[in-house]
Amino acid sequence: MTMMNRRRAIALMGSGATLSLPATIAEAAEPSARFDHGVASGDPAADGAILWTRATPAEGQGGDVPLTWHVAPMEPGEAVGLRTGRVTARAARDFTAKVEVTGLRPGRDYRYWFETAKGERSPEGRFRTLPRGRIEDVVLAVVSCQLYPGGLYNAYDAIARSERLDAVLHLGDYIYEYGAEGYGAEIGRKLNRLPEPAHEILSLADYRARHAQVKRDPDMQAAHARAAFICVWDDHEVANDDWIGGAENHDPKTEGDWAKRKAAAMQAYFEWMPIRDPRPGQPWAAINRSFDFGDLATLVMVETRLLARSKQVTAKGDVLEPSEYAAMMAERARPERELLGAGQLDWIERTLAASIGAGRPWQVIGNQVVMARVDGPDLEKQMGAEGYASLIAPLSPAIRAQLTAAQASYRAGLPMNFDSWDGYPAARERLYAAFRRAGSHPVVLSGDSHAAWANDLYDDQGALVAAEFGATAITSPSWGALFPGIGRQIAEANPRSVRFCDQDAKGYLHLTLTRDTATARFMTVSTVMAKPYAEACVATWRTRAGGTAPIESVTA
Repeated sequence: MTMMNRRRAIALMGSGATLSLPATIAEAAEPSARFDHGVASGDPAADGAILWTRATPAEGQGGDVPLTWHVAPMEPGEAVGLRTGRVTARAARDFTAKVEVTGLRPGRDYRYWFETAKGERSPEGRFRTLPRGRIEDVVLAVVSCQLYPGGLYNAYDAIARSERLDAVLHLGDYIYEYGAEGYGAEIGRKLNRLPEPAHEILSLADYRARHAQVKRDPDMQAAHARAAFICVWDDHEVANDDWIGGAENHDPKTEGDWAKRKAAAMQAYFEWMPIRDPRPGQPWAAINRSFDFGDLATLVMVETRLLARSKQVTAKGDVLEPSEYAAMMAERARPERELLGAGQLDWIERTLAASIGAGRPWQVIGNQVVMARVDGPDLEKQMGAEGYASLIAPLSPAIRAQLTAAQASYRAGLPMNFDSWDGYPAARERLYAAFRRAGSHPVVLSGDSHAAWANDLYDDQGALVAAEFGATAITSPSWGALFPGIGRQIAEANPRSVRFCDQDAKGYLHLTLTRDTATARFMTVSTVMAKPYAEACVATWRTRAGGTAPIESVTA
């Protein structure tokens, strides 16, 4: 056997011939990797979905990790069998990998997994493609606000065990930016669930590490493996109460340029989430998009944080002085204040009108913050002097001062939350006008508030325009942690708009759409502090197609 000379080797390479190395040498050259963060799917279409994983290189290895993906039908005998392809987990993308699979059949369940060149295999996941044509129902889980130190992800374990689930809608706050001494730290220390890194996250490496920690959670992995997620961010994926030009929890003097922090956070989000990458020619913040579920429903996911939002009039929790009220309310009422922006609003109207034109009975808005008008409760009046005194007695002086100031502002007519749609009334009326022009009475789904809501949405003229169902938090604490049962007082203070409010329990929203009704079941877990837990439905509300009547309570 003669050795191939250099000239001959160069000639073969130039001709496109392939040189084969011995198997043992080729295998040794391939990197090893683990799948520590599971798998996920997202943004389903009628013919496929986005598949995601992260290949963690073996110790001492660097460089990109080539992967093979596999998709197979869940049901035997499907016409489309096993499909495979190649994707690379690139070091430049923190070793995450995403691929858009196409060519599948609509309305079918598929399983998928990834493999390294050495045969190391990821866990399996499943997803369901969007249906086409006539269908009778759609089943969705709606989630938000999963503060990692705030408790165990028992609600995700419950979702993972769902028998029927078409998709999971995530309305934001997938991660939180706070450090180990920040929000939720007391519970985090009890559960050994302190955030990584320990400091407040600012850099690309920081945001990547926080996403990685959340995706190592076994309940989070199980939920991602159960169904495709359709996601939007809220504020904490960057920083608390953010808007287009900054955030309540960002100080340029000590934390640097806001645009750089925002870009780092968005890059990490697109790397670590099963969402389509930014569209060419569009800003990264433009993650608004729509999904058609056969002839039954159109889901419209909107962006209310980074694309156009004006600065909040005041931050949540600020202790307000009566001398500030008039200026704040005047600023709040300015007609140019934005939440969506003109371009997105026009897109929403066109998408709703197209859905109506196609004969779909339901249009669903996936939205970050509560849309209903919500006046704060006058607790002393509603509970009586003695009950109110008992309520505030155990509070710290700081919390008592905050509550007292809040009560005074509510009596003066200020809204309960300036970060919600209540802080942007002109923008809300523009959206309601778009609903009317499109001929739609949509179902609005909301997150952010860490509470469960069933609301009727009325415009400034008193006309009923939509129904709203708000999902409580997976773990993040709400006012109910300080004031158990306060949701009842909030509903009592808003008898027309707020039909149900639970500020105490954690869980998710189970939404079923049929041709006639949209039914929201408010699912809760008995604890986020331990396992095992019990799952329960604390309330069921529904609205009827056409949206001309208030929502109805449904009793078992």
